[in-house]
Amino acid sequence: MAGATAERPARRVRPVGVVVAVLTTVVLVFFVLRLVTDVPHLVDGTVPDDDLAELYVAHPWLAYGHMVPGVLYLLGAPLQMSARVRDRHLRLHRRLGRVLLASGLLSGVLAVVLGFVFAWGGGAETSATLVFGAWFVLCLALALRAVRSGRIADHRRWMVRAFAVGLGVGTIRLWVGLFTGVQLGLLGMGGTTMPLRATFGVAFWLGLSMHVVAGEWWLRRRPMSPATPGGRST
Repeated sequence: MAGATAERPARRVRPVGVVVAVLTTVVLVFFVLRLVTDVPHLVDGTVPDDDLAELYVAHPWLAYGHMVPGVLYLLGAPLQMSARVRDRHLRLHRRLGRVLLASGLLSGVLAVVLGFVFAWGGGAETSATLVFGAWFVLCLALALRAVRSGRIADHRRWMVRAFAVGLGVGTIRLWVGLFTGVQLGLLGMGGTTMPLRATFGVAFWLGLSMHVVAGEWWLRRRPMSPATPGGRST
């Protein structure tokens, strides 16, 4: 009976791990597609055909200053969440934590800036980026404050919240794909691979709010013990 009970948490984690892997892959695919689209124009000094890609090419330092550290954060954060890695490699956990925290903060701050500069989806996109970008940065800042104060359980909770909303970028892409499919199939808007601008902002609100709720749901289902090995710093 004890052995069966001990196995249950591992089984519950698996679906979440699959979701994390899928959404991270979605982010990576779109990041690579972004590079494939932008780099030739940046090298040749040409302007892309569509106006969204034009924004990325017009502001490459701002765009990739957000995307590169953001991708680094999403790739590394699951290692930080792993109790096995944390317990067996505490020094790596701390050093990687510093890098990922800095990457996340940079990406989050620039995300808010991009919400104004790149407001392709209009006011809905800008407002969503401002609200959830600020929430992401706040979660990271509170996680840093908690670990510096030795409140490790609080530190982990805030890091879970930050990762949950950061991973929402992948879900945004899924919503954008869904809206694009609807407009192609139902509205007969052939010859386009971009969603309507109005739905682009809606995708931001749907994707990011879903992840904030999911993060809180996860924390309620898996309360974290205040006890932990190791010291005070990430």
